Parts: sequence; structure tokens; C-alpha cells
Amino acid sequence: LTMASFTFNSRRLLLFLFITIDVSVIASLQSDEFNEELLIKPLPRGYVYSHFQFTTKWNTSIHDSNTFRHYNLFPKALGEVLARYDVQELHLSQTQGLWRHKLWGYPVHDSPPGAELWVWFKSTVKDVDRAWNELVNAVSGLFCSSLNFLDSKNTVVPRWSYRPHGIALPGYSTFSYFVRYGSLAREIVCTENLTPWKKLLPCDSKAGLSTLFNAFHFHDASYHSLGLHIRPVCADADCTEEAIELSQSLSVVTDVMSTSQTGTPSWTLKSLFGNHLASVCPLARKSTILVEVTNNENSEVYKLSPAPSLSEKITRGTHQHTYAVYDVQSSVSSGRALNIAASYSDRSQLVLGSEPPPIHLHRYITGYGLDKGGISCMIYNTMASNQSIIYFDMLPWFTRVFFNSLAVTNNGSNVPFKVHYVPGKDRSRPYHLELSFNLWPLSVTQVSFTFTRAFLKWTEYPPDANHGFYIGSATVTSILPSSRGYTSPSQHSSCLDSILTDNSTRFLVRIHSESLLVSLPTPDFSMPYNVICLACTVVAIAFGSLHNLTTRRFEQLDPAAKKGILAKVKAFLKRFQAAEVAQEKTITKDNSETEALSGSNDSEENSIEESRSEDKS
Repeated sequence: LTMASFTFNSRRLLLFLFITIDVSVIASLQSDEFNEELLIKPLPRGYVYSHFQFTTKWNTSIHDSNTFRHYNLFPKALGEVLARYDVQELHLSQTQGLWRHKLWGYPVHDSPPGAELWVWFKSTVKDVDRAWNELVNAVSGLFCSSLNFLDSKNTVVPRWSYRPHGIALPGYSTFSYFVRYGSLAREIVCTENLTPWKKLLPCDSKAGLSTLFNAFHFHDASYHSLGLHIRPVCADADCTEEAIELSQSLSVVTDVMSTSQTGTPSWTLKSLFGNHLASVCPLARKSTILVEVTNNENSEVYKLSPAPSLSEKITRGTHQHTYAVYDVQSSVSSGRALNIAASYSDRSQLVLGSEPPPIHLHRYITGYGLDKGGISCMIYNTMASNQSIIYFDMLPWFTRVFFNSLAVTNNGSNVPFKVHYVPGKDRSRPYHLELSFNLWPLSVTQVSFTFTRAFLKWTEYPPDANHGFYIGSATVTSILPSSRGYTSPSQHSSCLDSILTDNSTRFLVRIHSESLLVSLPTPDFSMPYNVICLACTVVAIAFGSLHNLTTRRFEQLDPAAKKGILAKVKAFLKRFQAAEVAQEKTITKDNSETEALSGSNDSEENSIEESRSEDKS
């Protein structure tokens, strides 16, 4: 009876455990939400901007210690890194090319050329520098990049820029101790970075919008950027619960005129990505393609086919935007592949009418020579009102900035500014500069300063030292009252469909300038090679003589000494050979004398015959 009751109770316990596990699995499935979206925007001069956005929302708190024990759609490899180093926000971008703000407006996520990483750690972290050093190595291995070079020489602590994008406790976002920023302007983006990035997606590249990924088309584009952003957000409208949002983005700018066969900037999904869309990710709650047709609304410059599922006209701030929305799920449900096409009828319609964005900038090197130089940044305000901005710049330690040369001017007049400046330290810390000032209406404000170039040790030069050294991009952060050229989603969600319901009146924008290339005094690295070649040549020529003089031993031979059998044989052979040579010479001499004598006799006979013939006559 005891054994039977034990067996019955064991079965009840196992059944209870199975039910509990099933309930927890169902709850985890319901707590994760995944959306895949694609935004296509035609740009002036025959360019097309394509932005893939994959958003995973995990309805759990990032501060809960039990959060990163069970995973569903959220990638485990990334969750372990967040849990191990107590990360609250992480923003990573890897970009090849330069975004032209003046012509193209603002992208969804603005990124500088090269690699950029900035992280907010939790308030429980005591040693932020140590956590940062360990984190960059982990992220570097996860994405096959060179982020491990983000040491103290390439890292700063922003004071006003790079505030948290997610929700945070009061006072946390104003305490800059927990934030670190680093950039590598020389980092190259290649297929090795795309492969681990797309493996974090729930469907990898096997289904959904990720099937359009084509490394050949991406790296042949004028601009492409990989992004990964993690932040805590509100799980509901009242923000009573917290969620973790993972946003993976891929941006591409394609020059369709370079591959156009008709001479017009017509494009299709297949021409842009080398493939059409035949499936959706089964784990995605929503799969959507948005085409911005704002410039095509008044005059039909191009025609879209097939027709969109719906057309949305929205007002963001003071500007209207129109989007053609395609529901991929309904488009491919019939078994036919989706291949959106934009057909232009005339080449003269190549340049679409577009206004410059409210703020854009241009940065360049000044001066000449290899001693002193300078940097100037021109910031353009195309609005009819003052605009407050924050200017951020990080310069390497070998460009020694003169703080007294810092100036902010507008049309020759000084502009008041507030500054946060951290001087650099040789081989230890970069120069860190942040400015806060107002841009005057419809004007150009110039930020300028000078620097002197440091001398490096010969072991500190890269293999291609004469190519120069890169300086990372400067950053301008502002809150705009206008959405002109603005394509980013709302601040509450990274999903692109939030654009259609966004009623914001102010828009956060962060734009990056060009990265700079500066030349430093460089030694002649070919001199050691020339010295080695010359020294080796001299040694090779002199070695034989020196070796003979130092190793050969001279001895005097006695002619009366007895010779061995071998010596006698050699002497006999030499005498025999000498006799043969002498005999050949004698025979040759006799033959020559005989020929000469016979020749003289013949001549005498001829002369006698001639005399006789004369006498007869």
C-alpha cells in the first residue's frame, strides 16, 4: 500500500511539474514580440535608401536577476553578455561610407564611418572602467570586429551628449559616471560582421525580410551600416511594467543609376538586393514594407507596382509625410513572390525636389605642414529660429589641442558657449571637448581650434604609416521642432510602424560629421631596409677574401721530397699531355712552312714562263 501511494504521488508530482513547465513556456512565448520591417526611400540623384529594422521586445525587467536564465526569441549569446557586465543600454554601429545629410536628410539611425560603441552600465557597477574593458572584448568576439582596441586611448566619458534612450530612474541619466563612449574611425565593415549579426535574428536569414540579405549588393553600395541597440522601454502605455527592446538595423544606400539598363532610376526589390521576397518569418508578429512617397504625391515621378495595401498620410510636427504600406504576410500568402517596383518614365525626373534638413554640418582640416594644424566645423541652420545644440568631439592624444585657440563664431561675431573640456594625456587619454551653444537663424556657425602634432615612437606607427591617421567624427545633438527630412520612429518604440501614429512635436536628432585624415611626421621606414641590403652586400663581397686570409695556411714544398704513387701518376700524365701538345704544335708549324715554300715555288715558275713567252714574241 505504501509503494502504491508513493507511485501515485510521484505521478501527480511529475504531472504538476509538466503543467508548470508548459505554463512557463507559454508565458515566455507570450512575453516575446518580434517585428520585421523595411523602409525604402528614394533619394535625389538616383539613389535609394533601404533600412531594415528587426525589433524584439521582451516583456521583462532588465534589472531582474532571473531575467537572463530562460530565453525564447531574445538571443542568448547577447543576453549572457548583458547579464555578465550589468549593461543597461548598449548601442553599436559599424558603418562603411558617409551619409550626406545635406542631400539625403536624416537616416533612421545616424552612424559615423567606422565602428562606434557607447554603453550605459547599471548603477550597481562599482568599477565601470573594468567592466568596459571586459565588455568591449566580449562584444568584439561576438561580432568579429576590432572593438578590443577601444582602450583608454579611444574612450571618453560624455558629459552632456549620449544620454540614455530608454527609461531610467530619476537622477541616473544626469550622472555620467556610468556611460562610456568609444569609436574606431578606421574599422572596416565586411561579411565577417554581417554573418554573426544576422544569426541573432529569430529566423536567421532563412525566412522573412532577411532573405533579401546579399553581401555582394551590400558591400557594393555607396553606404551601408549595421546597428544593434538595446534599451529598457515601457511594456504598456502607462509604463507600469518594464520591457527590454532589442533593435537590429541594416541601412543601405544604392546607386541605381550605375546598374540601370533603361537610363532611368527605376528599381525593384530584385535589382536592389538580388532577390525577391517569397516568405515571412513565422515568428514575426508583423512583417511590413514602407515606401516613402512624399515627393511623389503631387507629381507622379514614378509608379509603384503592385499597388500598396494602404497609403498613409501623416503629419509630424509641421511637415506632412506619405507612406505606401505593404503587408508582406497578405502579399505572399497566395504563393506568389513580392517584388515591389518603382518605374520612372523619364530621365529628366532623376532629381527629386528636396529641401536641406534643418541642421547639417561639414568638418575639415586646416593648416599645412607637419607641425601645426587645425580643425574647423561648419554647422548650418536652415531654420528661421535659434536652435540649441550640443557639439561633441573626441580627438586622439597625438593631436595636442590648444584650448586657448577654441572659438565659436558666426559671420565674424563670437557666439557665447558653455564648454566641458578634458585635456588628453600622451599614450593614455584622448582629448574630449563638448560645447553647448545656440545656432543663429539662417546662418552658419563655425567651431574651430588648432593643434600641434606629436612625435610617435617608431613602434607606434601602423604598417601603412604614410597613409595617415584617422580622427573620429564629431557629433551634433539637438531637439528639432520640424520633421523635415526626419525618418526615425518615435522615441517610445523602435518599430517603424510607430511613424504612422507618431504625434510628436519635437524630434531628437544626432548627426555625425566626416571622419578626418591627418598626417604626422613619419620616419623613413625604408632606411633600415637599405642599410641591411648595403651591409649584406659588403659582407658578401668581403667575406671570401677575409675567410681565405684568416683560414688558409701557406706551406713551402720541398722538390727533393719523395713523391707517392698518385703524385707520380699525375706527373706522368701531365708530361704525356705536354708532349702531345708540343707534338701538335710542331706538326702545325711544319705544315705551315711547307705551304709557304710551295707557294713561293709556284710563283717562281710562273715568272719564268712569263719571261719565256716574252722572248718568243
